[in-house]
Amino acid sequence: MKIAIFVDVQNIYYTTRDLYKRQFNYRKLWQKINTQGDIVSAFAYAIHRVDDKQHKFQKALGHIGFEVKLKPIIQRADGSAKGDWDVGITIDVMEIAPEVDKVILLSGDGDFSILLEKIKSSYGVTTEVYGVKSLTANSLIAAANRFHAIDESLLL
Repeated sequence: MKIAIFVDVQNIYYTTRDLYKRQFNYRKLWQKINTQGDIVSAFAYAIHRVDDKQHKFQKALGHIGFEVKLKPIIQRADGSAKGDWDVGITIDVMEIAPEVDKVILLSGDGDFSILLEKIKSSYGVTTEVYGVKSLTANSLIAAANRFHAIDESLLL
């Protein structure tokens, strides 16, 4: 079975921090998924910050096997900031979906529910979502063939 993994790093970071006050264990996730088949693509989408801690984290993701994609945070005139990868993740999923049997998404963002429905109907791909249950959109849980609630077993 060919598997592709897509991680919305900011979403996973904030949801695990908010609920558990702990960080997600990407190595444990990789080991778990690796037993299910062949991981042919794995992307981690993050915001680029000039920060040693972030750089070490991104390097660690690379050592596990993820290709880390970075984009700068956008500072708005009103002082707020934006930095999401929704469109980038969607494009990459659409490009890879015809070549794999399973797409695994780590996010709680309900915007991705339409994407999962589309790749299931167009390509017959099995979809799985990992997210913090209480902070994951019901529409995303419903759109996935299988939902995995992130719990203590997947945290550092």
